[in-house]
Amino acid sequence: MILDRYFARRFTQSFLLIGAVFLTLIMLVDLIEQLRRFEGVEIGFGQLMFLMLLNAPAAINEILPLLMILSTIVLFVGLARSSELVVTRASGRSGIRALAGPLLVALVIGGLAVSTLNPIVAATSNRYQDLSDTYRTGGPSALSLSGEGLWLRQGGGRGQSVIHATGFGGIDADVTLYGVTILTYAPEGNPVRRIQADSARLLPEEWLLTGAKVWVLAAGINPETTAAQHDELRIPTTLTEDRIRDSLGRSTGVSIYDLPDTIRQLKQAGFSTKKHEVWLQVELARPLFLMAMVLVGAAFTMRHTRLGGTGVAVLTAVLLGFGLYFVRNFAQILGENGQLPVAFAAWGPPIASILLTVGLLLHAEDG
Repeated sequence: MILDRYFARRFTQSFLLIGAVFLTLIMLVDLIEQLRRFEGVEIGFGQLMFLMLLNAPAAINEILPLLMILSTIVLFVGLARSSELVVTRASGRSGIRALAGPLLVALVIGGLAVSTLNPIVAATSNRYQDLSDTYRTGGPSALSLSGEGLWLRQGGGRGQSVIHATGFGGIDADVTLYGVTILTYAPEGNPVRRIQADSARLLPEEWLLTGAKVWVLAAGINPETTAAQHDELRIPTTLTEDRIRDSLGRSTGVSIYDLPDTIRQLKQAGFSTKKHEVWLQVELARPLFLMAMVLVGAAFTMRHTRLGGTGVAVLTAVLLGFGLYFVRNFAQILGENGQLPVAFAAWGPPIASILLTVGLLLHAEDG
C-alpha cells in the first residue's frame, strides 16, 4: 500500500509538471493565433489574453491522452534509472502490480475530466464564441433549441435581432427557417421593428424572407396602420450556414449534464442526434481511454535502462499512443455517420486499447 501511494504520488507530480509545461506552450501559441485572428480589429491586449485563457481548458481537455503517456514514460524511466523497479520486483511484487497507483490516478483524472472539466470547457467555449462575435460584429450570435422551436440571435452595428422559427430545414442543404418571427432592437435596447414571414432562407450576408409582414415599433405610431406586406424581403445578417450547422451539430459546446436534454430536443425538432449520442458515450468512456494511455506508456518503459534502447521504447510508446488516439477518433467519426453502433464506436477503442496493452505487459513481465 505504501508503494502504491508512492508510485501514485510520483505519477501525479509528473502529470502536473508536464501539464504545466504544455499549458504554457499552448497559451503562448494561442496568444499568437489570437493576434493574427483579430488583426485589424480594435481590441486590447487584455481582451486577447482573456480569449487565450478561455481557450486553455479546451486545449488541456484535448491533450489529456498525450499527458497521460508522457507522465507514465517520465515515471517509469525515472524508476528504472534509479533501480527502484528492480528493488520492487526483488521484494516479490510484480511490475504490473506497480501500475495500480498510476492507474487509479488516471481513473480519478478521467472522472474529473468528465464531471468537472467537460462543463468548464463547454462554458468557456461558448463564452469565447460570444466574445469573438462581439469583437468582430458588435454583438454575439447565438442559437438554441427549445420546445417552442429554434431561437437565433444575431448582432451588428445597428443593434441586435432575435429570430424565432417553428421549423427548420436544410441541415444538409440551404438553411431555411419556417414560421419566422424577427424582433429587432436598437443599440439602446428598445425594439424598433417586428417581422413575421412564412419562411427565411439564409444567403451570403442576408436572409431572404418570403411572405413577410413588417411592423415599425416607435412611440406615437400605431404599428398596424404602418405595417407593410412584402412577397420577398432581404435583411442583412452576420450569421453563416457553417455557424448554424456547427451550433446544431456541435457537441463540445454542450455540458455533459445537458447533453441528454439536448439530444431529446433535437429529436423532437427532427434533427439527427448521432453526433451528440456518440460524443456523450465517448466522454463517459474517457476514464478508460486515459487508463489505456497509462498502460501504453508502461508497456514499453518498465525495463531496466541497462538493457538499452530506452529512446526507441519511448518513441514506440508515443507513436502507439497516437495510433490508438487516431483509431478512437476514426471510430467516433464512423459512429457519427451511422456506420458503427454508438456504443461500439465509443467504448470499443478504449477497451481494445486496454486489452492490447495488458497483453504487451504480460508478455514483457512473464515472457
